Amino acid sequence: MIMNMNKNMVDFQSQFHLPMDWDWLFEFLKGMVKPVAALAVVLIAVILSFMQNLGLEKEMVYSIFRAFLQLSVIGFVLQFIFNQDNTGWILLSYLFMVSVAGYTAGQRAKHVPRGKYVAGASILAGTALTMFVLVVLNVFPFTPRYIIPVAGMMVGNAMTVTGVTMKRLRDDIKIQLNLVETALALGATPRQATLEQVKRSLVIALSPVLDNAKTVGLISLPGAMTGLIMGGASPLEAIQLQIIVMNMLIGASTISSIMSTYLCWPAFFTKAYQLETKVFSSD
Repeated sequence: MIMNMNKNMVDFQSQFHLPMDWDWLFEFLKGMVKPVAALAVVLIAVILSFMQNLGLEKEMVYSIFRAFLQLSVIGFVLQFIFNQDNTGWILLSYLFMVSVAGYTAGQRAKHVPRGKYVAGASILAGTALTMFVLVVLNVFPFTPRYIIPVAGMMVGNAMTVTGVTMKRLRDDIKIQLNLVETALALGATPRQATLEQVKRSLVIALSPVLDNAKTVGLISLPGAMTGLIMGGASPLEAIQLQIIVMNMLIGASTISSIMSTYLCWPAFFTKAYQLETKVFSSD
């Protein structure tokens, strides 16, 4: 009877990919020794903040504690998803990342009506289209181990670019209200009246991404490339992946930022092609 119980337990653990013992926890804690040791540099930052009366000590400690907690949790979650190798988990993870990114970008552009939804839709459009092209061209296989990290990089960059684009566009229109209103009075469409503001917001938002592409490898080695090299891959293999990463970041960021400008317009203008003054009245 005991043998049957043990067999049933093994079958249950195998079916749900559960560890047979607590060795996994020991290995995890053992692997955390070096990350904990690296807290020494954070301690230096805390001491310097205290000496300079910056008042950032609590924020630094909270930030690094939150990073430890979030990364530890996401590590276990990814391990579970990788073991499942299920398309549903890939899509669920991707939509979760887009939702958080949309909320964060919307917070940056808080004066844009329905900014969180605009940002989320823009990020979704840009990253989904880019990912679709990469999968169709067989650049990456559609598996959790590839798609989730790649999607995370694209969503993160698209989030930053989209937030800056939306905020800058709204602020530029507010600064040049008279110019925009004059163009509208002369018969210009909202797109024509705000063409220069749109161009300026897109250039400002996308410039860091393009500058990073122009200096990659000359000033610093990006995270994906560094991770591969430290993991034992050859530098030539690492640069091949990094080139792909830079391509997809530029593509996803550009699509998302342009999409956000189109989705912002309905909130900036009335149906009569007049400026929605309440959008630009707050600071």
